[in-house]
Amino acid sequence: MPTNNFTNKFLTTNSCAVIAAPFSGGQPKGGVELYKSFFICNITNNLFRGPPRMLEAGLLDMIEGLDWKVEIQHNDFNALEKECKKVVDTRHIKNASFVSKTCQTIHEQIKKHAALGQMILTLGGDHSLGMATVSGTAAVHKNLGVIWVDAHADINTVDSTDTGNLHGCPVSFLTGLTGQVEGFEWLKPCLETNKICFIGLRDVDEPEKKILKENNIKAFSMYHVDKYGISKVVEMCLEYLGKDTPIHLSFDVDALDPSVAPSTGTPVRGGLSFREGHYICEALHESGQLVGIDIMEVNPALALSDEQQIQTINVGCSLARSALGETLL
Repeated sequence: MPTNNFTNKFLTTNSCAVIAAPFSGGQPKGGVELYKSFFICNITNNLFRGPPRMLEAGLLDMIEGLDWKVEIQHNDFNALEKECKKVVDTRHIKNASFVSKTCQTIHEQIKKHAALGQMILTLGGDHSLGMATVSGTAAVHKNLGVIWVDAHADINTVDSTDTGNLHGCPVSFLTGLTGQVEGFEWLKPCLETNKICFIGLRDVDEPEKKILKENNIKAFSMYHVDKYGISKVVEMCLEYLGKDTPIHLSFDVDALDPSVAPSTGTPVRGGLSFREGHYICEALHESGQLVGIDIMEVNPALALSDEQQIQTINVGCSLARSALGETLL
């Protein structure tokens, strides 16, 4: 394990598999799939095209500096996107074939790395990828718990979504609440509704509110963060999931206030502060239960200035570092 006195209850190595997942098929705003430069990855010494900008900012070196061995899994979905454009959408869901096949690919990669006892860090990419990341981790770590940090609940079913964009539906797929959907036969329900906690909600659709209440799903909105403070909210999540539960953190940067992470697809004012977001990551690392991490929706293409772009990339990197053990002292 990392040499900073860190003990993880579920991992068997000090290796971190970084899954680069540039993908925007689950929503209409491009950018999370566009990373233009070529660079030499200093971990594998191979030439890669199109990894997330967080990698170009030196994230792999940062992770190594935290005493992790790093393995990079690069992905390029351009050919798959062209192939899937020929497929008629399932019901009214947009890009169903592209989302399904992409998520299945990422699922298999994560399952392989998780089976080796590695920490998994996935860099997205829109949050429809949560179908892949959580299911891949759950295939190895049984009774998985998930902490979903997001401004949105992402729990619409294929019947309740009014947009047809699958970035608003991954949790309903993971829990089985959406039922079987054509083209997603590979994705079996893998997350119990009592094994997920939401943090940071503030833009929830009416059908989603009904789903959350009917299924008694633990959800902490920004009201609860204001009322209890972020440390108590995280404490309640950990108590609810249980100390013997492996945990997957899926962090959409739109959970942060737009003043903190402005360059993301669906920003909503009134979000988590810089420190609140980082406290979540730090506390989950400290729990020793973390087995998977998603940093999603870092989208430099939507920045209104170079400063916004750099700010959001840096925040994405620092969230990942905090979840992997960086401390203030």
